[in-house]
Amino acid sequence: SSDLAIVSTHAHIDHVGGLARLHQYTGAPVMMHREDLPLYNGMDVQAAFLGMKTPDVTDVDQLLKDGDALQWGGYQANVIHTPGHTPGSLCLYMPRQAGKVELSQPQLYAGDTLFAGSIGRTDLWGGSTEKIMESITQKLMQLPEDTIVYPGHGEITTIGRERATNPYLVRSEEHTSELQS
Repeated sequence: SSDLAIVSTHAHIDHVGGLARLHQYTGAPVMMHREDLPLYNGMDVQAAFLGMKTPDVTDVDQLLKDGDALQWGGYQANVIHTPGHTPGSLCLYMPRQAGKVELSQPQLYAGDTLFAGSIGRTDLWGGSTEKIMESITQKLMQLPEDTIVYPGHGEITTIGRERATNPYLVRSEEHTSELQS
């Protein structure tokens, strides 16, 4: 059905190793950002790095970009390109009015860009600390405080909580005010 899609937040093996099998079972189109295609097509390199068998890869049916809207059922999610963890990392944001459906709180599916109390690592291929900080501060921290954040690993949090307590963000804010004073 057209209501099925497989959206990849980024192309690290722990997030896309099962894409081919999932696609095979569901027939759903596979979607990711163009800038992560080299990473996805380098699955053999990622597997070798971890000393594991190379998983099958599948075709990517649709390339997502910043500002795209995904619709299914009565729902809508917006694609936010958040480079830094990988060049093509993306998040899916569902505002309170998510298409025809009204949510009690906005929701962010953050992949490995933002975690509870942390941020995605930037020491792997294509990672950039500068870019991830820019993605988080310029894009994610602009979302409403009560946005529920579902990270790719670990516990659920909110934008407000991360803005107030995430050491990577609190530190950068203190650093900014020092520069201005």
